[in-house]
Amino acid sequence: MIANLFNTDKQSLPSLPKDVKEAVRKCREATQEALKNRISRMDIEFPVGTKFNVEKSGSKSKGPPTLQEFQRSDRELARLFVEMFQPVGGDRIAVIFKEDEQAEQAKKLWKGDASAASRILALNRGKKQRTGKKSLGFANKLAAELEEEKSSGPFALPENIEVALFISPGPKELVVVEKICNQVGDGTLVVLLNTRLGSISNFGSAAATKLFTQTFESVFHLAAAPQDAAPNCLLHRAYPMDWVLARKPAVGPPKSFGRWSQRPTLEECASTFQSLQLSEVERGVENVVENVASWLK
Repeated sequence: MIANLFNTDKQSLPSLPKDVKEAVRKCREATQEALKNRISRMDIEFPVGTKFNVEKSGSKSKGPPTLQEFQRSDRELARLFVEMFQPVGGDRIAVIFKEDEQAEQAKKLWKGDASAASRILALNRGKKQRTGKKSLGFANKLAAELEEEKSSGPFALPENIEVALFISPGPKELVVVEKICNQVGDGTLVVLLNTRLGSISNFGSAAATKLFTQTFESVFHLAAAPQDAAPNCLLHRAYPMDWVLARKPAVGPPKSFGRWSQRPTLEECASTFQSLQLSEVERGVENVVENVASWLK
């Protein structure tokens, strides 16, 4: 039929989620599938500043997203994962933010919510204010000093944690994540949320590079592709499906046009993008013209 001559949708390629709700559903399904296959090191990445609408929103801000909105997006994603893993028990779920302030904000917002039960911690912890110690006796002062040293010393994961969620750790924090992974073994699930591993060029050591680029499985990824290689394109993967490169046309949802079993390199993204010289409709017309020309021979 003539109408189908211009239908160039590639049904064999995995499609991108049409909205946040579908993306969250696909992320849950991918995570469950990874758990079935006993994957204990997972990497999850959503677009920067995604609004999950978990927290009650105030007035919509104009202009580019603010730092607070970025942090809120990360916190909402963490909240979704905490709820997902509630069956193991809140006391066995650790949610680890980078800074004390972020952890305190989560504690405040999640307080009293049974579905958000978890142990909320911070990697970079400041010392508590030393107030009111003049009235303490020597023994109490010593105990207070020891408590301060414990709270601000090297980060350690509490005992009996089965799920450790690290929220947007940077290169410095990944050093701690590596140590935690080595300490707890595969019996503890370690999940990186919005770490942006693809943007990190130096992990500090060969062992760390292997851990974060090979051992950690990209269970769900939906983010901008390298823009210098594939402008205005998205990179997507939902475990155990392939990686796909997609382009957002002027009208309609993103359309996939590249596929790999492993995360594509910068060169692969660039090469695939450069091969996309014509729009989908133009490519369909070109194919029709070629077919007609062959019929006339």
